[in-house]
Amino acid sequence: MAADLSALLTASKGLTSHLSRPDLPSVNLSLDQIEALSRRLVSRQPGSSTDADRANYLLAQAHVDVSALSNSIAHLNPSTTFSPLQPLQDTDVAGYLRVAHEQNLISTIEESRKETQEQFYRVLEERCQRDWETKKKRVFEELGGKVSGDNRALSELRSSTLQRNNLMSSVGPNLSLQMQSKMMAYDRVITELNAARLRGISYPVVHAFIDASIATSSDPRSSQVTQIFHILSKITGEPPALPPIEHASAHIINTRLFERKFARVYLGNADSRDAVGLRQQIAKGSREALEEQYWDVLERTVQARPSEARLGGDPSISNKVRAFLLVRYYRNGEWEDKIELVAGQPLWAKLFYLIRTGHTQEALNEALHYQQAIENREPTFRDHLQAVYNAHMLHSSTVDPFKLALYKLMGKIEPTRRSVPQVTTTTEDWLWFQLAMVDEEENGGLRALSEVLLGYGERHFDGPPNQPGSRRGVWASVLLMCGQFERAVAALWDHQETEIEAVHLAIALAYHGLLRVPPRAETSDMTPLSLSPASPPALSLSTLIWRYVRQFVKMDSKEALQYVYCVCLSADQPGTVGKEQVESAWDLTRRIIVLANAGPGWEELVGGFRIDGSRFSGVIEQGASLLHLQDSKEYNQEILIRAARHSEENDRVSEAIKLYNLAGDYSTVVSCLAQALGKTIAQSSPDEKAKQLERTASDILRHYERTNRAVGKDRDAVIKLLRIREAVEAKNAGKPEVTLDLMESTDLIPLSGDMAKITRRAEEFKDLHEALQRNLQTYLTLTMDALAGIHYRIKNSVVADATRQTLAAVRTKSRSLMVFAGILKYRMSPDVYSYLASDVLSHHTVVFVLFPVVTIDPFFYFVILI
Repeated sequence: MAADLSALLTASKGLTSHLSRPDLPSVNLSLDQIEALSRRLVSRQPGSSTDADRANYLLAQAHVDVSALSNSIAHLNPSTTFSPLQPLQDTDVAGYLRVAHEQNLISTIEESRKETQEQFYRVLEERCQRDWETKKKRVFEELGGKVSGDNRALSELRSSTLQRNNLMSSVGPNLSLQMQSKMMAYDRVITELNAARLRGISYPVVHAFIDASIATSSDPRSSQVTQIFHILSKITGEPPALPPIEHASAHIINTRLFERKFARVYLGNADSRDAVGLRQQIAKGSREALEEQYWDVLERTVQARPSEARLGGDPSISNKVRAFLLVRYYRNGEWEDKIELVAGQPLWAKLFYLIRTGHTQEALNEALHYQQAIENREPTFRDHLQAVYNAHMLHSSTVDPFKLALYKLMGKIEPTRRSVPQVTTTTEDWLWFQLAMVDEEENGGLRALSEVLLGYGERHFDGPPNQPGSRRGVWASVLLMCGQFERAVAALWDHQETEIEAVHLAIALAYHGLLRVPPRAETSDMTPLSLSPASPPALSLSTLIWRYVRQFVKMDSKEALQYVYCVCLSADQPGTVGKEQVESAWDLTRRIIVLANAGPGWEELVGGFRIDGSRFSGVIEQGASLLHLQDSKEYNQEILIRAARHSEENDRVSEAIKLYNLAGDYSTVVSCLAQALGKTIAQSSPDEKAKQLERTASDILRHYERTNRAVGKDRDAVIKLLRIREAVEAKNAGKPEVTLDLMESTDLIPLSGDMAKITRRAEEFKDLHEALQRNLQTYLTLTMDALAGIHYRIKNSVVADATRQTLAAVRTKSRSLMVFAGILKYRMSPDVYSYLASDVLSHHTVVFVLFPVVTIDPFFYFVILI
């Protein structure tokens, strides 16, 4: 290949060999350089006056009139770009209209483009601001603060960054008294709900939330949150109460009908017949809730103005509506202009308000009562509804608005025209009218209405945030009424004052099977709501619940656990999502165990052992079925053992040991005890945490020795470490004899004076437990101090014979300790070894003796006590 390329290069050079002239220099420039030099050369040449003439001559040959073209360009007016090329005659009406139409189209397109561009940038700015607020809120929640002020937030951020563990620092701030009372009211409902689930019976959770909302609201009648729960109760058809289970006939009624009742349909195919029926039920229930709300408004209006209402002694529904109409539309002895009277009565308004308040049978009776008068006035009322509407009502300025609304409702005429003047005056009226016009067979039904409402947005219904006229919760109720349950919860969660209600609304929806949770891969850390183009909206119930319960998980761990039980309500969701929800509930349970305060309450949570050694179960184990734990083995493996590992990672060793013990992992218990005692044994004055650990170790060891459990190296290490701890306490109490006896009982240091035993024990040191090896210098110095204390007492003793015998024993033990320490010299710091030697030298006469010992060095000099 190389030879071919060389030959090709030689041949290419030969192609231009005949062009080369030796008298001319060669040019070694690139094409760009040649072009640049050429342009520079041309620019130096003076222009010719005949260039323009030559150009005109060349263009004239192509039949181009240069002068006329130049004149046209000079007088070009861009504003008339889209004007007709030929002037229009004054009598050319069609041409004028055509041009005007084109100009209108062009201007409309341009204005639409500008509006779209402005709207895009406005929405982009609002979205960026909303995302920033969401992220900021998420950060402060994780750090344990609330976004209520820049200075406070900054200080909380700085203080929170000092936390060394994310799990321990992810607990919320202190709560106000009002918020605590509200949370306690809802807590009781959740506890009763889970108790009913354990017994396998239904529970009216929505109505219980309504009662809790009324009890904690300053103005129950105007509470929008209470209305939200009321709407949900109508959608689900949940009764206010259930008969007690003790009744003989209650077993059939009071069965598990509510829990996950709508899950199969709601999570299934949205185009199925059952899904259409569910949407019809949602629209019907929402409409009924608005009707009951308006009836309450009507009654309060009549009661507030009795002189104008002139109710009289007739308590009928029809008479109350008549009284309401008098208050609203009767002034100075006359009805308002557009109110049409039939037989002297405002019949159309009366019929409309009877229907508006949900009394359709009374409206029918009223219409039958005035049937003759209606037929005389509207002879084609029943047969030609659409024709009458188009001919006499559509463009009439004097028609009774209630008559117009009735015609639209009866025939579902013009569903896209969503407002009726003087009828749909409030948000609730407008929503009721839309729900009444919904038809699942035409125009998209409830789903089409949802798209329209989503286009309006939150600001349209709730008003500008932090403004006097804003009403918090209206947007959430709108979303709930059109079946956007996940968005409704998210709308409440976005505002701090309605976070509590958002959590419990989500639980109620999940209980009835009207909440969709996302897969773990689609769950966002910033917001519980997941929006995907390929799937319906979904809400992470586990994320919502954890952000709520972490505010009180330390103090009220059992109440926090009740909320975690509710995560498994979505365990039946198809695919892997249901299993992921169960795993999330297990994970949250482990977090609660790790974060809960130690003490009797903690043992009530996880269980424990009584004084006689018998075990009692905790709240978690009692509610294991709500966590979908199949048996005790799965409970031990998934909850206790993994929570114990998390406790170890968060430096809660005592709790970890208790959890391992409850799980029956006895070998791990003694291993953890040995490691933990090895870290605290050297403390001269242990803290309360270390004392608690020693008490726990003593109790567990006593129980294990009685039942012969976890026999082995780890348990022996725990026994020896506890004795070392006792020896330290005896030394601090001034009892060197007791200290020495305890150290001799551990058999860690050979003090008999037998050199062979000392050497063998030094060689076996590497086989000791790691905690004992690590604390070598602790118990060597402890033993030497005990010997020195005994030596000091003997020196000051008045009994000569006893003194002489005891001193000999002390010398032997000191000599053995120093020989043992000398062999293991490189396993301790030089300071410790120097301390041992100085301690010996201060009390004894010494000589240096060359003594062969099998160590790292062939010969070693030891200090031998005389």
